[in-house]
Amino acid sequence: MDIADSKPFSSAKNEVKIRNRQKVAWPAFELAFLDHDFLLHKSLRSVRLQLELLKPELSQQKLKIESTIVVFGSARIIDPELTKQQLKQVQQKLKQSPNSTAAKKEEKRLKNQLEKGKYYEESLRFSQIVSERCQKNRRRHFVIVTGGGPGIMEAANRGAQDVKAKSIGLNIVLPHEQSPNPFISPELCFQFHYFAIRKMHFLIRARALVCFPGGYGTLDELFETLTLLQTKKIKPIPLLLFGKKYWSKLIDFDFLVSEGMIDAKDLKFFRFVETAEQAWKIIAEFYNLPKK
Repeated sequence: MDIADSKPFSSAKNEVKIRNRQKVAWPAFELAFLDHDFLLHKSLRSVRLQLELLKPELSQQKLKIESTIVVFGSARIIDPELTKQQLKQVQQKLKQSPNSTAAKKEEKRLKNQLEKGKYYEESLRFSQIVSERCQKNRRRHFVIVTGGGPGIMEAANRGAQDVKAKSIGLNIVLPHEQSPNPFISPELCFQFHYFAIRKMHFLIRARALVCFPGGYGTLDELFETLTLLQTKKIKPIPLLLFGKKYWSKLIDFDFLVSEGMIDAKDLKFFRFVETAEQAWKIIAEFYNLPKK
């Protein structure tokens, strides 16, 4: 026996195997790390926070995830091909019932969604470009990471899968059930209870952040990053906003400057882009990488 390999203490795994063969007569006798009621006690919140931090971290270390590019965006901007099918069905209903208020409302919604379908396609394309160019060896750089849901997030994970690359999904437990999209690499598909720890994981390895049009969740993540950049809590990284028309109408950044709420220099934390190629060019220039 190699003395260097011997360990004086029994491993927790061995203790679990022994415990599985025993019947615990009362809760107090259960091993602490096998006692679910104990682990879920309100006093153990700090431990649960640490567990949520460590589990995805150790998995990414094992797979040699060196850096990531984060893609945020609406779960409601779905594959335009699917939208076209839904729109066709609604329009057929309108032919049968031209005065249907519900069908007219749904037609309007789907037409608006179809117009925004270009962002789904750009998210897909952007992920393909990044993943194909940056995951060429065992040490993985610029791995795409999303919130793990449908819409823009699905498109980004799908783009990575299209070029046989890894991608990450950071799902969150919500009141309405949300399943992870099927394009996330299974070994990098995580679920969180705590928003705070999830946000940390978005940025721990981030080398760029790309925001497509979205709602409250996307805005929350965008302003979190802008605040960290403004306060120098994170190093400068490219922060790209897809769709100048959308973002300029949604947020009047110039108004914030004119009111003295932010400095003019704070506008340099982000840039507007319209295409996947344009976004990659900015990131490549920032890190002195080949643009093609």
